[in-house]
Amino acid sequence: MAIVKSIPSRRIINGNAINTSEISIVSETSYKSTGEYLIIVKGVPYCNLTLDSNSSDHVVVKAMCNVNVIPDKGRIDEEWDEITLDKYSCVEFMHAGGSWYVLSSDGLKQS
Repeated sequence: MAIVKSIPSRRIINGNAINTSEISIVSETSYKSTGEYLIIVKGVPYCNLTLDSNSSDHVVVKAMCNVNVIPDKGRIDEEWDEITLDKYSCVEFMHAGGSWYVLSSDGLKQS
């Protein structure tokens, strides 16, 4: 299994400078966001992806397998403790006011 990071970048998240990458390709069954703009999850049957509000505030997730998305604090869209992205779906998340929000989606199931 592996995590491939590309295109290094420096972002300001919650007033803190974060050294990260623009894109992470994740082939692990568990992963926590680290400030990247795009996370592609592939090569595993499923992944539990935690959205870390300390290092991330906006992230797009492309699921090439089933992905359970879990916020580190609060709920997603103020309602869900986690959501499941179906294989091949793509969902954009934004952290604001202590919650993660789905900005756009081409397919997901709420859990």
